[in-house]
Amino acid sequence: MPTPKTVKPVKDTVTTIDLKDPKYYFNRELSWLEFNYRVLHEGLDDRTLLFDRLKFFAIFCSNLDEFFMVRVAGLKKQEEAQVNKLSFDGRTPSEQLQEIRDRLHPLMQQQDRTFEQVLRPELAQEGVYLLNYVDLNQEQRKHLHSFFEEHIFPVLTPLAVDPSHPFPYISNLSLNLAVLVKNPETKEELFARIKVPSTLPRFVSFPKNLQHSGEVPAVWTGISIEQAIAHNLDALFPGMNVQECYPFRVTRNADLSVEEDEADDLLLAIEQEVRKRRIGKSAVRLEIQASMPENVRNPLMRGLDLSEDEVYGFTGLLGLNDLFFFMKLPLPHLKEPDWTPVIPPRLRRMLDAAEASRKLEQEDGESFFDLLSQKDLLVHHPYESFTASVQEFITQAAHDSKVLAIKLTLYRTSGDSPIITSLIDAAENGKQVVALVELKARFDEENNILWARKLEQAGVHVVYGLVGLKTHTKVTLVVRQEGAKIRRYVHIGTGNYNPKTARFYTDLGLLSSREELGADLTDLFNFLTGYSRQRSYRKLLISPVNLRDRMVELIEREIENCQNEGSGRIVAKMNSLVDARMIAKLYEASQAGVKIDLIIRGICCLRPGVEGVSENIKVISIVGQLLEHSRIYYFYNLGNEEVYIGSADWMTRNLDRRVEAIAPIDDPDIRKDLQEILGIMLADNRQAWELQTDGRYLQRKPQPNERDRSAQKTLMEMSLSSLN
Repeated sequence: MPTPKTVKPVKDTVTTIDLKDPKYYFNRELSWLEFNYRVLHEGLDDRTLLFDRLKFFAIFCSNLDEFFMVRVAGLKKQEEAQVNKLSFDGRTPSEQLQEIRDRLHPLMQQQDRTFEQVLRPELAQEGVYLLNYVDLNQEQRKHLHSFFEEHIFPVLTPLAVDPSHPFPYISNLSLNLAVLVKNPETKEELFARIKVPSTLPRFVSFPKNLQHSGEVPAVWTGISIEQAIAHNLDALFPGMNVQECYPFRVTRNADLSVEEDEADDLLLAIEQEVRKRRIGKSAVRLEIQASMPENVRNPLMRGLDLSEDEVYGFTGLLGLNDLFFFMKLPLPHLKEPDWTPVIPPRLRRMLDAAEASRKLEQEDGESFFDLLSQKDLLVHHPYESFTASVQEFITQAAHDSKVLAIKLTLYRTSGDSPIITSLIDAAENGKQVVALVELKARFDEENNILWARKLEQAGVHVVYGLVGLKTHTKVTLVVRQEGAKIRRYVHIGTGNYNPKTARFYTDLGLLSSREELGADLTDLFNFLTGYSRQRSYRKLLISPVNLRDRMVELIEREIENCQNEGSGRIVAKMNSLVDARMIAKLYEASQAGVKIDLIIRGICCLRPGVEGVSENIKVISIVGQLLEHSRIYYFYNLGNEEVYIGSADWMTRNLDRRVEAIAPIDDPDIRKDLQEILGIMLADNRQAWELQTDGRYLQRKPQPNERDRSAQKTLMEMSLSSLN
């Protein structure tokens, strides 16, 4: 990264500008929608490979589902309760809901139109034929009818809606068919609902002998399951005349509501709330076929208690989340090749030596503990292997005869995680094992309950965190007996202990044997598991204890340095920037002349480039093949640079309502590595988007005769070159 240039502070502004003025802030929800548009754009961009375009469309839809289930549902509850408190950007809940709708309708229509008019034809050009029923020949229709009778029909349950059959409960995120049938004798028109079984594949594949005979030889031919049902409805309504049939999809409020201080058993309370979520609460969105007439639409809206504003119409497929299906087809040229993480040479040598020792049945072969006794290790996932680093560190600790204790926080992990297995092995090997399992990790509660019980049964001490605080930090402490001394080894990361997401989330992890870090993590685990009221730490920045105050101090130091010495520089990479107090402090730094670069993947409520307020602040967002998830904080400090990594964004919840850990990087070589990563990010001209003063994001594009500089591809290339 370049050394900061001297920047003149903005004169006479600090005392005259009200930094609480709503005009200096973007709305959180609308900023998130802009992020999801950047995801959608990867699917709209014809530079993106075809299957990856489908993948980004699916991610866009999955993101929206969660947004409606949590954020829109929360705003709707506020609106219904007539809460008129303004957001810090000056909007009421009703105003936010209306602006969300105004922004979303054109985005969803653009996706719908692009999929039907562009991507479907392009799939056909590659031999992937997603057909409509009208496109099927007689043999294909005959096969589909047989498949329906054998595999689909037995699972279906049509539900009538009439005075003796009340409107049925329609479960969250379910795909359904609204059917109108007519009694041929009474001429009465009746309404029924059919739920499309989620236990069956969304797309029905035809066998090889019934592949589509188009211009391009077929690789795959199929039809959506809802069309297979819709064109075989006579079997469900014998003796009736089927008039019309339309697919629809419902989204409900799915946020958990647990009064922790009133719950005798937090595990049981969360489990009960998860069961309620399966059923779902009030509806917040209805997705329909745009051609659905009012006599079908209106009963649905009444039954779900939704207004016209909460209905979204599509001309093509509903629920494009299921487009992930096509990623498994054998057409590798249509998607970016899967990245294979590398093992850094230093780690590779240790692992080879450890394997050789195991083969010779030697207990004292080289291990992670020998490696970390010499020097700290930084690992950058998924460029560098999670399995061969963090996972191996925990595995070795579980089986090392000198290890006395392992303490670890689990926010999210995969259902078949080897880390869970290692913790169980460690407990069975007689080690003291503590796992802090965060039951309130949204949409992972059920998975965490399952593993919490399994860990408890194996003898692991399982703790469920603190009342009123989510434990979001990602830390491991290993205590080892080395001769007459006890030595502590730590891992402090930016991402979850999840081998699956580690393949496509970019995250950082610091592995170290520094005594002060080990002592701090000992104090932190005592705070999490006991009655400690620890208020100070040697090295770590811990929320809600000292993280906010220390970050403010670091920004204020840059302000003071800039005012006194003429130079100040901050670079911060995070997922979201929402906290109004942190934003105001960055505005103060900009006014003092501090040069600030922010790399924020998702929500950013800071408005850059405002004269007299934020003209020294630039914001970019990188959206690419991998999900940017790491957090890095850099402060120039007159050349005595300080760099921090950890689990916390600058959001109010991270700073005040979660347990987070940010670690300073003391190793000068690792500091340089992190500065290089930040520099590569700031130079991206392929997947970087620049936030404008009006809230729009403009995607950077290479200038004529300039090569593409994708930060993620650059880091992949650097990882490979490190092996040579």
